[in-house]
Amino acid sequence: MSSESSSTELRPLAGRVAVVTGASRGIGRAIAERLALRGAKVACVATSAENCAETLAACNAAGPDGGHAAYGVDVSATEDVATLTKQIQTELGGLDILVNNAGVTRDQLMLRMSEEDFDRVIDVNLKGAWNFMKAATRPLMKCRGRIVNIASVVGITGNAGQANYAASKAGVIGLTRSLAKELAGRGVCVNAIAPGFIETDMTAAIDEAAAAELKQSIPLGRIGRSEEIASAVEFLLGSGGDYITGQTLVIDGGLSI
Repeated sequence: MSSESSSTELRPLAGRVAVVTGASRGIGRAIAERLALRGAKVACVATSAENCAETLAACNAAGPDGGHAAYGVDVSATEDVATLTKQIQTELGGLDILVNNAGVTRDQLMLRMSEEDFDRVIDVNLKGAWNFMKAATRPLMKCRGRIVNIASVVGITGNAGQANYAASKAGVIGLTRSLAKELAGRGVCVNAIAPGFIETDMTAAIDEAAAAELKQSIPLGRIGRSEEIASAVEFLLGSGGDYITGQTLVIDGGLSI
């Protein structure tokens, strides 16, 4: 195999502009780094640009073509998201890919859950995804772009103490299916990924006994890695995802079966 063909296979997203929300750590950071490695120009979005400093440095190291940038926004603020989306198009030269990953949790049993905790989770996880999809729809239609929304297996199965989070992620799946139908005629594929338990700052805080019990509930016997979610995103954005739209790919080690 020639070095030229090998390089082409390694960098199938070369020149494409990808927006990744919640990119400061965990799954979002892993996705941003993977897309940079594959040649995309990545707009790393978090609550502040400073929070994405490490992700941006990793993207610049992974993607020899550079051109990456960090941005800060409250994803629940509709007008701010619309303004940022236009700014990204101007500064990075377009918008070809959107990965909605930003999310928060405020877990509590329903009887103790405050209205504020319910609203904030819905505003960030569900409305935030809607805000970016709405703002990105026109540019994505022009380039037959792609959207991948990071949902959760909890949005399919539900989970005690996470009524707000489960509702928000179920909503993300519904948004994914609806927009997939709306944009299929323009060649835009819209899909979701529903991770199970993944190694993040959140799961790192679980004590050893609880972690062992958690692993026993997963058929594959381990917690997943952020890089495994990033690999699935890469697949859906590449040629393998050309005929896939409106789907939710569950990556949970068998937890939900």
